[in-house]
Amino acid sequence: MIIDVQHVSWRRGAITLLNDVSWSVRKGEHWALLGLNGSGKTTLLNMITGYQWPSEGKISVLGHAYGDVDLRQLRKSIGWVSSSLQEKLHGSDRTQHVVISGKHATIGLYDQCSDEDLEQAKELMNTLGCQHLWDREYRTCSQGEKQKLLIARALMANPRILILDEPCNGLDLFSRERLLESIHNLTLRPDAPSLIYVTHHTEEILPVFSHSLLLRRGEVVNQGLTSELMNAEVLSQFFEAPVEVDRHGDRVYVRAAEQ
Repeated sequence: MIIDVQHVSWRRGAITLLNDVSWSVRKGEHWALLGLNGSGKTTLLNMITGYQWPSEGKISVLGHAYGDVDLRQLRKSIGWVSSSLQEKLHGSDRTQHVVISGKHATIGLYDQCSDEDLEQAKELMNTLGCQHLWDREYRTCSQGEKQKLLIARALMANPRILILDEPCNGLDLFSRERLLESIHNLTLRPDAPSLIYVTHHTEEILPVFSHSLLLRRGEVVNQGLTSELMNAEVLSQFFEAPVEVDRHGDRVYVRAAEQ
């Protein structure tokens, strides 16, 4: 089992942010985590990565039960890409050094780059379609390009789980599609980690995300095969408003139903 969350709740004072959440991710599965702002997505991710402790319930990641494992060591097997990390990196750093710094989980690179590190960075940048950025200053890259570099950075540590936390936020249509294509290419690698893709836009859920978890106000509304959840009936219940679903190829677009 990659992730096993059983009856987890988390409260802050009188406020319940997660309520009786159970969720299992098995080897070979890639999941989409769908939820509107305030649904508890970030709280759940903080639980999985061990930065918050459940008020109730049990969590096991990569076969290790929380409470019986050194979380500092376990986190080395979990990559987490969030747009908030973009602002923390040094703008003057070279792109390949930003990528390689992921091996050491540092902001900035303080160790000498080995030939192996440079080769791995080049391979990852090629997979993610950003090899043309090699030796550029990080601050000269667009937001979409920075997201690709952050994903490559997370992969430098060879994680077994990769969390992509709303990676398309702030991207224009074309930058979004290029990033999604890069994510698709990543899943084709034989050594690809288990991906957790966090979003509140159904059209970003690629076919490679075979399973989806629908989270609303800290509770699981539905979960299972993406193909069985991306329909008007399930999504209208989820959004608590009538919606219409349009399919374009393998992608699902949702719009409010006409009253």
